[in-house]
Amino acid sequence: VQLVESGGGLVQAGGSLRLSCAASGFTLVDYGIGWFRQAPGREIEGISYISESDGSTLYAKSVKGRFTISRDNAKNTVYLQMNSLKPEDTAVYYCASKRGPTQYSDNSLKLTNWWYDHWGQGTQVTVSS
Repeated sequence: VQLVESGGGLVQAGGSLRLSCAASGFTLVDYGIGWFRQAPGREIEGISYISESDGSTLYAKSVKGRFTISRDNAKNTVYLQMNSLKPEDTAVYYCASKRGPTQYSDNSLKLTNWWYDHWGQGTQVTVSS
């Protein structure tokens, strides 16, 4: 069971990046997926979630309206499209999986790191001002 994030990099403020979370060893269609980030010296922050079944989504206030989570089950991959990036978005970004059913769980759990079972290694996103 492995999750691999990619797509991070250096971008100027106002720019965009698309992160990918690819699964191997299991089928993502059975799992809810969360995106998290951790900036230096700060606690890990849950920023987005997508369900395994109906594709319902959830966003933290800090990214709502700028980030979009989506999934392509045929490619066994979940994406995080990040637009209008700000320097405060600089962090290591992680994806995590939780075996379903997840869509009926309390929304507070879906952006909580300990609720998830498997994690990727992270990808660095740096936004310059």
